[in-house]
Amino acid sequence: MGSDPTTAAVGDRAAAEARAKPVPLWRWAIWWVLLLVAGLLFYFLLAPIWLGLRAAAWIAEFRARRRRS
Repeated sequence: MGSDPTTAAVGDRAAAEARAKPVPLWRWAIWWVLLLVAGLLFYFLLAPIWLGLRAAAWIAEFRARRRRS
């Protein structure tokens, strides 16, 4: 059940050719814009929501412990 050596050689050659080509500028631009949008989305939207949920859980736990005592 081994792989065919000729197929592996063709795959290695194709991978080497793909690595040799430079990445087009438009792809770099799209990459950096998406990375920026994802960072802003995380830091300014998702992180505050998560911190708010954690704070609410902490307050609920604190109140439950205070009632038990």
